[in-house]
Amino acid sequence: MFGTFLVISNCKFTKSMKKGRFQLIVGLMLLAPFTYGQDYAFRVLASKGSNEIKTAEGWQPVKTGASLKLGDELKVSENASVGLVHNSGKPLEVKVAKTYKVIDLQAQVSGNSSVLNKYTDFILSSNSAEAKKNRMSATGAVHRGPVGSIHPLLPGNQSGEIFGNQLVVNWETDSKGPYQITILNMFDEPIYKAEASDKTVTVNLADAKFSGEDALLIDIRSKTTGAKIENEARPMVKRLSQAKSEKIKTGFAELTKELDTNTAFGSLFLAGFYEQNGLLVDAIAAYEHAIALAPDDPTYKEYYLEFLYRNKIKDDPAAKKQQ
Repeated sequence: MFGTFLVISNCKFTKSMKKGRFQLIVGLMLLAPFTYGQDYAFRVLASKGSNEIKTAEGWQPVKTGASLKLGDELKVSENASVGLVHNSGKPLEVKVAKTYKVIDLQAQVSGNSSVLNKYTDFILSSNSAEAKKNRMSATGAVHRGPVGSIHPLLPGNQSGEIFGNQLVVNWETDSKGPYQITILNMFDEPIYKAEASDKTVTVNLADAKFSGEDALLIDIRSKTTGAKIENEARPMVKRLSQAKSEKIKTGFAELTKELDTNTAFGSLFLAGFYEQNGLLVDAIAAYEHAIALAPDDPTYKEYYLEFLYRNKIKDDPAAKKQQ
């Protein structure tokens, strides 16, 4: 490409030829990011089922993070799906069982470059083999408290900010339910109570009882055994400051105009957006939403579990064996 410029610059041009030369240079500069900057058409962000990619080496199973080039083919099996991200950042979810030419899939993508690329990069890099290896070699474990106590699957208080209104509280314990969930204000006054037989509850913070409350403490107890969260381990969830909330709203609007967050694939991007912005409580809600929308797709469960491990919300059994 640069050689072309050198040859042209050594020629003599008329006025009209100079104009054409300028247009050619501009055109090549605009084309360069697509021709030279990307050596792939799509990347695989999610895959459910026995899907395959045909490259120069032949057919092979689809793997998360794999790149598809224009000359490749994609075979989607029955009752399966593949979530792709174009090199422009545009998402494309393929669900119909058939064999596709990647060049034909690219023809389905339209529009300008998308903000989704940075979240795609974040999701894939956070879940890469190298990232998992580094996480497992790092020290530090989750504080669980005494045997039989209740361990909430929420981030520590310093990472307990929340942007949205959906608070999903999960917990681990050997103690049997039912469980009493109490949310208290900063004066230790109960403002919400619920009972659950499973180790999960979803709370709508848009409820009027939470109005004006900027910080919430969460307490969980077993009504059968009396087991509870240790006081020092009770998680705190805090509303964002107005300034930070406005900043997040801007990014949220940019993201949601590019995809449907009422799909599992869209919720995965949303989880990446929240995590990259340090909003781990919101990321939990997004992952839970993705899993609820696609309960038979292991991809979202795997992403969620890795998220819990790397943010030290849940202990990784494999990492503990290495210690």
